[in-house]
Amino acid sequence: MTSMRRRAGAVLAGSAAVALTLTACGGSGDLGGGGGGGGGGGDADCADYEQYGQFEGATVTISSTISDPAESDGLEESWADFEACTGITIQHNGTNEFESQIYVQVEGGNAPNLAIVPQPGLLARLVADGHVQAASDDVVATAEEGLTEDWLQYGTIDGTLYGVPILGSVKSFVWYSPAAFNEGGYEIPTTWDELMTLTDQIAADHGSDTVKPWCFGIESGGATGWPATDFVEDMVLRTAGPDVYDQWVDHEIPFNDPQIVEALDAAGEILQDPDRVNGGIGDPRSIATTAWADAGLQVLEDNCYLFRAASFFEAQLPEGTDVAPDGDIYAFYLPAQTADDQPLLVAGDYLAAFDEDEATIAVQNFMSSGLWADTRVSLGGVTSPNQGVDPANASSDMLRQTLELMQDPDAVARFDGSDLMPSSVGAGSFWTAMTNWVDGTQSTDEALTAVENSWPSD
Repeated sequence: MTSMRRRAGAVLAGSAAVALTLTACGGSGDLGGGGGGGGGGGDADCADYEQYGQFEGATVTISSTISDPAESDGLEESWADFEACTGITIQHNGTNEFESQIYVQVEGGNAPNLAIVPQPGLLARLVADGHVQAASDDVVATAEEGLTEDWLQYGTIDGTLYGVPILGSVKSFVWYSPAAFNEGGYEIPTTWDELMTLTDQIAADHGSDTVKPWCFGIESGGATGWPATDFVEDMVLRTAGPDVYDQWVDHEIPFNDPQIVEALDAAGEILQDPDRVNGGIGDPRSIATTAWADAGLQVLEDNCYLFRAASFFEAQLPEGTDVAPDGDIYAFYLPAQTADDQPLLVAGDYLAAFDEDEATIAVQNFMSSGLWADTRVSLGGVTSPNQGVDPANASSDMLRQTLELMQDPDAVARFDGSDLMPSSVGAGSFWTAMTNWVDGTQSTDEALTAVENSWPSD
């Protein structure tokens, strides 16, 4: 999924019901729009910020897709003490039209100092067009201290780091009802075979015209189809492995390579089987017309037991829903072929600079640090791939589990493939082909071949 803000309108990786707990290091902050203002109330321990220097009267602008008030407030609060201690005023502009507006700004000579870019593909385009500055040595050192190569590679172009991952989410989850699992005597599966055995056991125990093991939906307005692309990407990681995934995303192998056919067929064992899907909604073809988040709500109604969705599905749950291992709903890691394998399909936001001003670099360096990431996570509603984050500071059990997965040394993270492909494919023909495949109008071979034939020739 390119950006859940753009495609689904969700608050990043957090529950809409989670209140911001303003626990950053002492600042009260100015939570009004526009950012800046030197919030922090003079309570900050400025020893933490001495390394960034003093810039009295300097202003640094940041553009992003972060427009939801709660999420934007948390972002602005996260740098309040930095502002108070360095003298830099940070002005943030969040907009749902970021992808189009950023090009209008940079080509009109009105670029922000920094931008939080939600897709590596867009970042690469901005770099290729000469708009983004390479990260400074200090920023590179800070980034390498707290971030793994799996994450840094998507902000690195031709061996040079341009964008630093600052926020992230994990997509490889299956949501379930702990109470229903307890009642059925079901255990969390640790391998793909165990998951499919569990699927068939649920079908045998509870299957009916309305109750099925799985529920799923891919309707999302103009972005209909993206949840199916996520599912397929997860399956490529599990059936073919990360190296083949990289080759596929980079079009070093055909989109319809036999290994990708196998992955889509594996997804079809769930998404095209009327005995396994679509609980509370209809037959498998109903997936194409069911809103992605509405499908997951069937877990709360006991109409299905399993729903594959990212950590940010938590934001779509009704207010008051208890998301916990013993709550109304929770999620487990989507298992791989063996319990030792742990591929993660991830998404995230990358911070990039449009100039080399010292104040700009100071802000980028701070926001690349574990200090900033831990502060932002402590404020609630988000996760970060930075290894300097203490998972105990997460604002929910789900976000804590997400952080722990991102910090697991055995996990292999790969970015959402459709975000890395040419936009005409990743946000175009791939969505369309998966919708046709789910709807039954194209076979596996026909759908994948259609995408292959649509790949740009240059």
